[in-house]
Amino acid sequence: MAGTTTAASPADKERFICIYPAYLNNKKTIAEGRRIPIDKAVENPTSTEIQDVCAAVGFNVLLEKNKMYPREWNRDVQYRGRVRIQLKQDDGNPCLPQFPTRKSVMLYAAETIPKLKTRTQKIGSNDQSLQQGEGGKKGKGKKKK
Repeated sequence: MAGTTTAASPADKERFICIYPAYLNNKKTIAEGRRIPIDKAVENPTSTEIQDVCAAVGFNVLLEKNKMYPREWNRDVQYRGRVRIQLKQDDGNPCLPQFPTRKSVMLYAAETIPKLKTRTQKIGSNDQSLQQGEGGKKGKGKKKK
């Protein structure tokens, strides 16, 4: 019985809130697990990106790499992972006053993930690789004629 009272403490790791990448993914429908409006959601967020954003703002964060969202049918590595965040202190007050609810944390993460350096670098490199790929296709087409 004494063990159950300590497990109920908001500071225990089991009591941290869980955020799966599917909650913030604009490619998902609400039925598939998205929990925020589609216009505020992010394209294919990863658990490490969510962890980076939440740790930077000052949350106590745990990353569980091998966990998966139950509604996720794709078993790829990029869809794996779950982030646990301490939302409340022992006394029940929020750890950070600007984030009183789990939804406020999810909205902040979705707003901040596109600003990450890894995201901005990926976008730039993808544009260049697409242009190079198109040039290669045109060259191949000319050779075939």
